[in-house]
Amino acid sequence: MNKNRSIVHMDLDTFFVSCERHMDSNLNGKPILIGGTSDRGVVASCSYEARTFGIHSAMPMRMAKQLCPEAIVLRGNSGIYTKFSNEVTEVIKESVPLYEKSSIDEFYIDLTGMDKFFGCHKLASELRQKIIKETGLPISFGLSLNKTVSKIATGEAKPNNEIRILSGNEKPFLAPLSVKKIPMVGHVTYKALCDLGVKRIKTIQEMPMELMHKVLGKNGLGIWKKANGIDNAPVIQYHERKSISTERTFGQDTTDVVKLKGMVVAMTENLAYQLRRGHKLTACVTFKIRYSDFQTYTQQQRIPYSAMDHMLIPVVLDLFKKLYKRRLLVRLIGVRFSHLVEGGHQINLFEDNEMHLNLCKAMDKMRERYGDRAVMSAAGMDAKSISRWNPFNGEPPPLLANRRR
Repeated sequence: MNKNRSIVHMDLDTFFVSCERHMDSNLNGKPILIGGTSDRGVVASCSYEARTFGIHSAMPMRMAKQLCPEAIVLRGNSGIYTKFSNEVTEVIKESVPLYEKSSIDEFYIDLTGMDKFFGCHKLASELRQKIIKETGLPISFGLSLNKTVSKIATGEAKPNNEIRILSGNEKPFLAPLSVKKIPMVGHVTYKALCDLGVKRIKTIQEMPMELMHKVLGKNGLGIWKKANGIDNAPVIQYHERKSISTERTFGQDTTDVVKLKGMVVAMTENLAYQLRRGHKLTACVTFKIRYSDFQTYTQQQRIPYSAMDHMLIPVVLDLFKKLYKRRLLVRLIGVRFSHLVEGGHQINLFEDNEMHLNLCKAMDKMRERYGDRAVMSAAGMDAKSISRWNPFNGEPPPLLANRRR
C-alpha cells in the first residue's frame, strides 16, 4: 500500500436539513424530519436534534413522529438539494485536480503529491472553509492515506469539523470504534459479528484473516482489510452521465399491442434497476417508436426525480399510448432516461412509501444475486431479450438483440 497517498472524504452534514435551514433560519436548532409526509412515508433525513430521540433515516415517518411529536416535518425538494449539491461540486471542481462524487452529498478527493506545494491538510481545510463560505452549508472531512479510513474519520469529525489521521496511525484510530463504522457492515453483517462477540474494530484486527473469511466469506475478507486500514481503491475522476437508454428492433415488424406493452414494461424496469444500481435518478423520460416505413416519433415528459418502477412505468406506458398508431407495423421501440443526478436511495424516500421501497430493495437483491431478469413484472415476462449492461461502469452497451440485418 502506498504510504504517501492523501485521500480526503468530504460529507455535507445532514445535507437535506442544512439546505432547508439555509432557506429558512427559523428551522435552526429544532428537530426536523424530511421525507414522505403520509403515514406510509419514510424519513429521508433528520436533524441531529431529532436523532437524540432515536430517529434515523429510512425509519417509518409514523414511528418518527411518535418518538418526537414536536418535530417539524418537511416534504423535501429534490430539485433544490440537487442545486445545492451542484454548487458544492463546482467549488471542489475549481479547487482540486482529482475528485469523485460518490453521492449527492459525499466526495472523495485525491491530494496525493499536493503537499510538495501546499500541504494537504492545509489545502483540505481551506477548501472546507471555502465551501462553507460560498454555499452556507456545514461540511466535515477526514484525511488519511485511503478512502475507508477517511470516510470513517469524517463520521468521527461530524458535525461540521475535520480529522486528519497520520500515516501509520490507521489501526490505533480504528481500534476502539464500533464495527458498525466500517462502510460495508450493514444491519445483517453487524448482527452476525455481534453473534461472534465482535463489537469493536480492535477485535477484528486481532482475528486471523482466514477466520473472517471462513465465517463471512469474501465479505469477511473485505471487512478484515478495512478494519486493518487497508484499502487501495483509487479515487475515480467524476463525470456526470447525462442519460441512459435502451432500444429493441423486432426481428419481425409487429402490431401485437400486448407484446409491445410487455416489452415497454421490461425495458423500463431494466433501466430503472440500472439507475438504482448506479445511485442515479432521472427527471426526464423519453419514448421512441419507429414504424415499418421508418417513420420515427419521440415524445418526452419531465417528472419529479425518481428511479422507482411504479413511478416510471406508468409514464412510459402513457407516452407509448400517445405515440402508438394502431394498424401500423412497429419496427423499433426505445426508452431513455435523461437529466440524471446523483442521489439514489435518499431522494427516493421523498416520494415512496415503505411498501414500494421494500419491494424494490428485495427485487434488486434478487437481481444482484441471480441476474437482472431473475424477477420482473408479469407484463414484461415475454420480453426475451433487452440490451442489458451496467451503464455506469464505463463499458459500451452490447449490440442490440435481433437487430435486422
